[in-house]
Amino acid sequence: MSTGTPTVSELIAQERRLTLPRIGYDDAYALGGLLVELARERHAPVAIDIRRGGQQMFHAALPGSSADNDAWIDRKRRVVERYGESSYLVGTRFRAKGTTFEQSSRLDPDTYAAHGGSFPIAVEGAGVIGSVTVSGLPQAEDHALVVRALEQFTARPRD
Repeated sequence: MSTGTPTVSELIAQERRLTLPRIGYDDAYALGGLLVELARERHAPVAIDIRRGGQQMFHAALPGSSADNDAWIDRKRRVVERYGESSYLVGTRFRAKGTTFEQSSRLDPDTYAAHGGSFPIAVEGAGVIGSVTVSGLPQAEDHALVVRALEQFTARPRD
């Protein structure tokens, strides 16, 4: 990925590359633990959420995070659920068209937020079945933290 703000095509490539073979309870716990570890390394005041369908499979709130981060998680996650793409990609698509999500989506900004940090969990052969979301950093950093964790998680040997 280039330096600076990623392009629409770079964000699409990330999503294609970071498809999982499955996401079970142990997988969600391992991915969540990895996100906690990466966030603690940088003393990031984030909340972390992993969902499959309507079920929350993992949640953690690190020092410095607040209930406001949980509200942001919900708003960003709803964008992934509606569009089947990362919240950062959706917002970037609108900006690439010279507008913003808030101005042009016709969706309530109190319910939806196309800000970086929520990434679709796509399973091979099934498509998007959930999301992994981080809130507490600037949007590009929330997104990058999730991508870094997914890159490390997908590189791990699996049984």
